[in-house]
Amino acid sequence: MAISFDTHPDRYKHWTLEVDGARATLTLDVQPHGGLRPDYELKLNSYDLGVDIELADAIQRVRFEHPDVKVVVVSSGQQRVFCAGANIPMLGSSTHAFKVNFCKFTNETRLYLEDASERSDLKFIAALNGTCAGGGYELAMACDHLLLIDDGSSAVSLPEVPLLGVLPGTGGLTRLVDKRKVRRDRADVFCTTSEGVRGKRAVEWNLVDEIAPRSKFEEAVDARAKAFIDAAGTARGPAITLDPVAPTIDDDGHLQYTHVTVELSAATRTATLRVRTPDTAQPTTADEIQAAGAAQWSLRAFRELDDALLRLRMNHLDIGLVVVRAEGDVDAVLASDKALHDNKDHWLASEILALQARVLRRMDLTSKSFFALVDEGTAFAGSLLELALASDRIYMLEDEDEAVTIALGPANAGAFPMTHGLSRLEARFMAEPSFVGRALERMGERLAASEADELGLITVAADDIDWEDDVRIALEERVSLSPDALTGMEASLRFPGAENADAKIFARLSAWQNWIFQRPNAVGPEGALTKYGQPDRPTFSWTRC
Repeated sequence: MAISFDTHPDRYKHWTLEVDGARATLTLDVQPHGGLRPDYELKLNSYDLGVDIELADAIQRVRFEHPDVKVVVVSSGQQRVFCAGANIPMLGSSTHAFKVNFCKFTNETRLYLEDASERSDLKFIAALNGTCAGGGYELAMACDHLLLIDDGSSAVSLPEVPLLGVLPGTGGLTRLVDKRKVRRDRADVFCTTSEGVRGKRAVEWNLVDEIAPRSKFEEAVDARAKAFIDAAGTARGPAITLDPVAPTIDDDGHLQYTHVTVELSAATRTATLRVRTPDTAQPTTADEIQAAGAAQWSLRAFRELDDALLRLRMNHLDIGLVVVRAEGDVDAVLASDKALHDNKDHWLASEILALQARVLRRMDLTSKSFFALVDEGTAFAGSLLELALASDRIYMLEDEDEAVTIALGPANAGAFPMTHGLSRLEARFMAEPSFVGRALERMGERLAASEADELGLITVAADDIDWEDDVRIALEERVSLSPDALTGMEASLRFPGAENADAKIFARLSAWQNWIFQRPNAVGPEGALTKYGQPDRPTFSWTRC
């Protein structure tokens, strides 16, 4: 079954988004028989990928369609349960690849909440009106303030280790000690105690920020929401409307958007991802950016790119190598970028830049090889040059008349940080930091292959005679290698330098979870995930490795 990431509040099954002035409320009321597949039931507000697709859409719509909102209250529509986390029967019956990509998407969605808090001054309150376990608590920890009902039974917990033999899948361990700074020994107790922690101890251990009795719970939520609104900055807006970006899919499975195309080759296990520059004049002033709304190229193209990356991840697992091409007019993309950066204090320009950064991070974290090809008709400049810099290799044609060029712009000077906080140029030149400044001094210039090679911006410069053979051999060699080894290699090489909390979630958690999801202690016939809900207990292999 092909998974679509296109949705709208009118089609939500599990979330309700209500907006009242500066406050929005996202209410989770998961429909038990509304999962992506019919073979599991979503009990106790547990979630599957479809629930998180709606959540990601809701956050994006609040940022663009409701810019006056200053606080979002995340609550539950079910009595005595906030969220039981990821649905266990769903995980147990899913393929390994699906489990890993599901966790990656939910990780990115929680990071999107934190990005909205940091970049858009949009604060989130987790109104925990009942038991909050596993992925539900991980969602809560992505919020700015956790308010737990104090009713003698409601608790927060991360029960994955004792109950399922796996790890909390969406950043829970990292947020526990890095973000909430819970003491290591207390975190150890918490993560191995399946019943969790409630009441005053939850506050004392900094697992939640506040508790309130049932009779005063809504009053406490209202007070905290008012405090966030009062502390917020000036109002933003007016709002824009996000139109659908779902592609047309032909009989061969190729994806056709307005500015993005994905051509699939099952025989070679490759895809060609084409992003086209704008073909009409783009807005240059804040008023024009506002008037253009969702139709402007910078927003539309990157929303399409985001959707394409997600579909490649979830629906085309055997595609191992993506050939990246940016096509069109260098001047057009540089002009569009310049308008955004010149008006970055305008709310909409700022939100578009934040979205572009998030989509590029999605590309960084996608477990496929990316090779950028720079030849005739390409336009790797500014924000589209970031696509090349995010790729594992860059091949550039060295033509005699130097018509094939790339160009740096303000988009390459740190506007789109990677998950670990570095710009892609900084990550590229870890051993030679001065090369970053040297490259940026050439901002706006058209750089032919020889100059780009001298500046360290490309991997291979090949002349007309060698181009086709060099590219063909590189592609054939790449797809002949073990996909498992490549995934591990790429994840290690793409993020040089120090880690931060966000980077740890992927560099540590995702790698360990990937391994644990294949181990018999979790998913074998006697494993904890397999045996969950059955009367007999799991049988473990006691070998530590």
